Amino acid sequence: MTSPQTATADQAAQAAPVQLRNVRLGSGGPLAHLLIAGGRIAAITSEAPARTAGEVVDAGGRTVLPGLWDAHVHMVQWASARRRVDLSGAGSAAAAARLMAEAAGSGERPYDEPLIGFGFRDGLWPDRPEPALLAWSDASGRAVALVSNDLHTAWLNRAALEALGRHGHPTGVLREAECLDAVARLSAAAPEVVDRWVADAVGAAAARGVVGFLDFEYADNVADWTRRARQAPLRARVACAIYPAYLDEAIARRLRTGDALPDTGGMVRVGPLKLFVDGSLNTRTALCNEPYPGTPAAGQEYGILQTEPAELERLMAHAARHGIHSAVHAIGDRANTIALDAFEKVGCAGRIEHVQLIDRADLPRFARAGLVLGVQPAHAADDRDVADHHWAGRTDRSFAYADLARAGAQLQIGSDAPVSPLDPWRGIAAAVYRTGADRRPEWHPEQAIGLPSALAAAAAGRRALRVGDRADLVVTEDDPAARAAHDLPGMPVFCTMLAGRFTHRADGAAS
Repeated sequence: MTSPQTATADQAAQAAPVQLRNVRLGSGGPLAHLLIAGGRIAAITSEAPARTAGEVVDAGGRTVLPGLWDAHVHMVQWASARRRVDLSGAGSAAAAARLMAEAAGSGERPYDEPLIGFGFRDGLWPDRPEPALLAWSDASGRAVALVSNDLHTAWLNRAALEALGRHGHPTGVLREAECLDAVARLSAAAPEVVDRWVADAVGAAAARGVVGFLDFEYADNVADWTRRARQAPLRARVACAIYPAYLDEAIARRLRTGDALPDTGGMVRVGPLKLFVDGSLNTRTALCNEPYPGTPAAGQEYGILQTEPAELERLMAHAARHGIHSAVHAIGDRANTIALDAFEKVGCAGRIEHVQLIDRADLPRFARAGLVLGVQPAHAADDRDVADHHWAGRTDRSFAYADLARAGAQLQIGSDAPVSPLDPWRGIAAAVYRTGADRRPEWHPEQAIGLPSALAAAAAGRRALRVGDRADLVVTEDDPAARAAHDLPGMPVFCTMLAGRFTHRADGAAS
């Protein structure tokens, strides 16, 4: 992800001047007044400046912070998940199937479209997905798909399998690449429809203080975000990941990580090449040094290796020669070691995504390699029970943000939406308090990081607002330090500003 401070010809640089008066400059900071002009912070003063052209907004002592970045989203999946059957409360395969049957009978969704549910977590289910549980849908011929919250598992009925040419599949359960392909094909919608959904989702993110995100959608993100930026001004900055299928095209176009894409007003930049080492915790496919309990699939007792080390290194080196960084998905401890080995061997810049379980011997290597670690603290709260079960005896080194920070690693907080909601305050709260909305006791509180560090990690590293900075900022109703653990995720946002333009205002007057 590029720094939000990188100079660019910005589509909002000609925004009208704004005086933002009576703001607290950071958590616990002094009262100040900001003059915004040309899309940047032109002045920060302790005395209210003389009235100039443009709007004057009195913040009434609210707190202003650097605008928030979500360092890992799948934007189309998130925009789509907001319209799918909610399966997050399903405690078993049978319960998930009942929720889908109820949705099918409600008539709330078009009958001629596949019925898709999203959000189940099967890591601790007492039963397993099987065709008999979806037999109620066979007579209708309607495709039904249930997608796990981590996007690594899809459970399909007979009609959905047949639509994909997977006749006679024994279980209907697809994992990893097969899952991603199935979800993409079953949920396909016209680009103009998807773009409307995405615009709505980005607007909702702006209302939570988000000014930018790194999009790891499984698609041609360069083309998709260029199209969206041409249609209308974007309400957030975007760094768009590149997948191996599109790498040669990006190289042919001489795209480099950090470059602004043409015709996007500087709002869309080239992100990293996305690669995978392993799977996920809930599906028991994260690659670990110790086996999973129970009976994982034969040959997968330790998880799975999605990309052989030699191929990983080849792709990373090929991208690096052309100025494209790599972002490597690694969840299990063995996977993180493989990712570190590859970065050290290739000697390229980049990121490791997730870093959920680590070998302590690897701690100094993350900083030594100069890597950014894209972490999702909300997962620590959501998956604590699954981790306690599948990684028993090892959770002192899972979601180990304090250890990583002390070792000098650079953390950036994301949601991995739709795995968790695109709301940075949930991640900030989980990083600081090591608990979630259920108000359970802190889980491994020794791995908590301080609020200033969490806020910076959720703002692409920005810790303060300075004269000359882009006017990408958020004004919160309360000082984050004054809110309790269970209140911080719901932080009300007074306004969000992107390059000097309001993308959200509580009074509804955003430009």
